[in-house]
Amino acid sequence: MVAEAGTGTGKTFAYLVPALLSGGKVIISTGTKTLQDQLFGRDIPTVRDALKVPVTVALLKGRANYVCHHHLERAKDDGRLPTRDDVMHLARIESFARITMTGDRADCTEVPENAGVWPLVTSTRDNCLGSQCTHYDKCFVMKARKQALEADVVVVNHHLFFADVMLREESVAELLPACNTVIFDEAHQLPETASLFFGQSVSTTQLLDLARDVRIEAATSAKDFPALPVAANALEKAARDLRLAFDDSGTRIPATALKQRKQITEALADACDKLTMLAETLHSQAARSDGLQQCFERADALRGQLSGWREDSDAELVRWVEVFHQSVQFNATPLSIAEIFRKQVEAQAKAWVFTSATLSVNGDFKHYVNELGIESGQTASWASPFDFAKQGLLYVPQNLPDPNTPDYTAAVVEAALPVVEASRGRAFLLFTSLRAMREAHGLLQDEFKKRGWDYPLLVQGEGSRTELLQRFRSLGNAVLVGSQSFWEGVDVRGDALSVVMIDKLPFAPPDDPVLAARIAKINAEGRNAFMEYQLPRAVISLKQGAGRLIRDETDRGVLMICDPRLISKAYGKRIWRSLPPMTRTRDVADVTAFFAQEPVPV
Repeated sequence: MVAEAGTGTGKTFAYLVPALLSGGKVIISTGTKTLQDQLFGRDIPTVRDALKVPVTVALLKGRANYVCHHHLERAKDDGRLPTRDDVMHLARIESFARITMTGDRADCTEVPENAGVWPLVTSTRDNCLGSQCTHYDKCFVMKARKQALEADVVVVNHHLFFADVMLREESVAELLPACNTVIFDEAHQLPETASLFFGQSVSTTQLLDLARDVRIEAATSAKDFPALPVAANALEKAARDLRLAFDDSGTRIPATALKQRKQITEALADACDKLTMLAETLHSQAARSDGLQQCFERADALRGQLSGWREDSDAELVRWVEVFHQSVQFNATPLSIAEIFRKQVEAQAKAWVFTSATLSVNGDFKHYVNELGIESGQTASWASPFDFAKQGLLYVPQNLPDPNTPDYTAAVVEAALPVVEASRGRAFLLFTSLRAMREAHGLLQDEFKKRGWDYPLLVQGEGSRTELLQRFRSLGNAVLVGSQSFWEGVDVRGDALSVVMIDKLPFAPPDDPVLAARIAKINAEGRNAFMEYQLPRAVISLKQGAGRLIRDETDRGVLMICDPRLISKAYGKRIWRSLPPMTRTRDVADVTAFFAQEPVPV
């Protein structure tokens, strides 16, 4: 069942009631850890109490969310932490580990979620010792998995669900229990997440982590064998040199483009050589400890992955590189996940439910079900119960330049200023790129100062998303400038958010390696990639952004979409017909009149 249910329909309760009454084992997978916590802590207990059913519930996250006793002890003994903050945070985590029942780092509120010490005190699939660990009996991850096996309802997130699918494919012990029903909430995220897990990737971060762990293991289990830390140091240098061979972060490069870049190909070959040397050195010492044995297995697996990526032997995979601030990731992504995902669904006799507020294009689910290979499923759509014609206004300003022109962002900011003034702040200004977001923020700072406006101006990146949202809500008249992070999963009810402005229709950049390869494949088959693939994806993304505005029956607000293609292009009608049925205007005077009708906040 593929079920689209607009904001305010109560879709969470709609799937929870039959799930809790079914008497079977249910796995609920959500888009984010925040939604996981909300389901586990609020929604499921509410429905369970109302139904008076004795259902047991477990929350299961990826292993990196739980404190690891082994790595905590190792970090404490190592004593070489990069900063004073890390030393302070480590002491707090140590105290937390002694009193917590779950080990869930989300409960350790005294240590920031982005603290640099967390990777040192949690495990990964690569560096977990499993049943060989001396702390196995009190392991928080194993405790959480045991509870999940015994519970009637297990709440996970999409990343964990697909990690489990891949483990089953490799005949490794699964993370999740067998079940009768799988429910995907925020199911619009599945194609992206599934592509990530059904593909392969290896990063310089994994190489650096391996080098670090080898040095630590060598210091405790092979002090008399200096060749080991030497080989680890050589790999670390090669991994860092590999990152430095690439230009600025935030870029995605097709593998074919690397062939002409000698510095990169040489750095990649050197990293492979150093990884092979480390694996061979580890092999000679692996019998000396479980930790060294595991490091050897990791090195051998990474060597195979990196070599496989360089060989380019699978025509069904798109090979590409993503460059981050401190690392490089080498990816191989399936051209299509439909066949792989269909096999998962057909292999297991159970009910599958996919739900989100944004799965269709004007009521048509064809794009979504084709992408996941679930064409045989039922589809249904329920509109939001809100009175959008009264509660919302869709405003498309006139006379804006083509979105590809250099002065477009400046024109968007100029068009947004009278709307921000009419709404007295209380706005999300969302941009489809970080570059445009930064440019707009600078222009807005100048304009606010020039006009003497005192609306607090917040920008994505000056704090975590959670912190920024808390500040935005509490201030009551703030303007938040953001990009992709604020397009979905953000719930601001009431007067604090009265404008959502979107600068451009969110078409994915056509030079994205995976998108470009998929477009080429669809067009080569004689189909229209723009209408079948690019446009539906943009519509679903735009619906997510627009969905930030009206969150309950008393909200009022203006959705401002600046892109002139919404009016000038033939496909524009298909896009705005997919949006909530708000009153439409192209006159800024209607925006001023809309806000003049609401009571002025005291």
